Amino acid sequence: MNLTNSVESIGNVFEKQFIKFTAYSLFLERLNIFMKVKSVNVSTPVEVQYLGKTITTGIFKKPILGSVAIKDNNFIGDGQADLISHGGVDKAIYAFSLDHYAFWEKTLDSPGLPLGTFGENLTISNFEESNLHIGDHLSIGSCLLEVSQPRIPCFKLGIAVNNKKMPKLFMKNFETGVYLRVINEGEVEAGDDVVVAYKDPSQISIKRLFQAYYDKTFDRPLEVFEQALLVPALADEWRQHLSMRLSKRV
Repeated sequence: MNLTNSVESIGNVFEKQFIKFTAYSLFLERLNIFMKVKSVNVSTPVEVQYLGKTITTGIFKKPILGSVAIKDNNFIGDGQADLISHGGVDKAIYAFSLDHYAFWEKTLDSPGLPLGTFGENLTISNFEESNLHIGDHLSIGSCLLEVSQPRIPCFKLGIAVNNKKMPKLFMKNFETGVYLRVINEGEVEAGDDVVVAYKDPSQISIKRLFQAYYDKTFDRPLEVFEQALLVPALADEWRQHLSMRLSKRV
C-alpha cells in the first residue's frame, strides 16, 4: 500500500468514527443526557392593566447576555412582586424546557415566542419534567441547584401570553416546569451545560408528581403522594398539599 492509499484509508476510518460519534451524541441528546442553558432571563416587577385592575408582576422575563450571578436565592437583577407565591428558598429559580416552546407556539397560534415568555429564569434544552426528580442536584455554571417542586401557574401566566385560559391549559399539559432551590451560589450564562450531579434514589419525577395530583385519571395517586412525602427535598408547599389529600384519601 502506497502512502497516498494509507492516508486515504486513515482518513476514511477517521470520517467513519466521527460520523459514529456525531450520531451517538445526537442519540444522547434525544435521551436528555445533554442539557444546556439556552437563555438566562430576569426582570423587575412592573405594573400592568389586566381586566380593569392594576396588577404588579415580575413575569415578563427577558434574556440577558453574559454571566449572571445567583445570590440570596435569586438571580441578580431579578425580582418578584408576590413574595408569598413566588421566590424564596423553595422557588428560588424557575426553569422551563426550550423543547416545550414549539407546542405552545402552535397551541397559542403565536409563532416565535421569545425566550422567557413563561416567566422562567432559565430556558434549558432537553429539560424534561419526566426525567427530573424531586431532590436531583443540577450543576449549572458554577452553581449547584436542587429540584424542589413542580410549578403551579397563577393567573399572571395568562397576562404574559395574553390568554386568560393559559393557566388551565398549562396545567392540563402536565409539563409546567421546575422550581429549584440554591445549594451553592455562583454564576450562570447561556451556553452552560446542565449536569445531573446527583439523582435522588426515590425517582419521583416532577411530571409524575404533578400528574398524580391534578390528573383525575391517574392510577393510584395516593401511592405517589406517600412516596413523595418521604423525599426530604420536597418543598413545604407540596408537602402540605399532599398531606391534605392523603388525609382525605382522595
